[in-house]
Amino acid sequence: MVDQTASNDDVKRIQCWSGPRNISTALMYSWRQRADTTVLDEPFYAHYLTLDDRGHPGVEDTLASQSTDADEVIRDVVLGACPTPVLYIKNMAHHLKGVDRAHLAHTENILLCRDPREMIASLSVRLPNCDLYDTGLVESVELLDAVLDSGGRPFVIESQALLKDPPGVLEQVCDHIGLEFDPAVLAWEAGPKPEDGSWATYWYDNVHKSTGFSPYEHLTRPVPDNLQPVLAEAMPLYERLSEYAAS
Repeated sequence: MVDQTASNDDVKRIQCWSGPRNISTALMYSWRQRADTTVLDEPFYAHYLTLDDRGHPGVEDTLASQSTDADEVIRDVVLGACPTPVLYIKNMAHHLKGVDRAHLAHTENILLCRDPREMIASLSVRLPNCDLYDTGLVESVELLDAVLDSGGRPFVIESQALLKDPPGVLEQVCDHIGLEFDPAVLAWEAGPKPEDGSWATYWYDNVHKSTGFSPYEHLTRPVPDNLQPVLAEAMPLYERLSEYAAS
């Protein structure tokens, strides 16, 4: 059993659980602008790839760059030493597969979701045969229910709402987890960041061009016909999350 005692108990540890093709990397760049915060990019990705590597680009680089042992990641990364008062971890919700979830009690957990009609259409470009579990929605709802079952207040960020009102939604996030809002999170320099995962070459081209949250634009690309059954499964899960989304 992994030791789930945080190395520095005074560190505010935040895990943001998202589906793919969301604005999770932009949100990580946003938190990176805080002087009190260290950010980490998908530390459970290599572990996940040992369970499912279907068509993921850059698999070998990812496996070489991270530990594949989820217990080790929890002990040394999520709950390990941190040089700043705040640790922000960007995660994909489906990377929770096979991970001991007891450690979630030691972190603040927020959920980031996107309308599946847009997310699946975008994801299909990289993973044309993606399934429901590639969306992260199953694990996201499991996390939501776990928070509710423990008597907690779930906090869900809907990407469209965030893009329409970045300062308003981010202030709500800070209020929820007990931090002062810092306006520095609204802008960053274009280009790659040192914290980017090794997979950035394949996935981060657009966010590397950004200098802040882009205005929301409805994605017009349709969901491919072969993924319509996935969309039908995904919509009720998304609607469940949306009930708790920040406005």
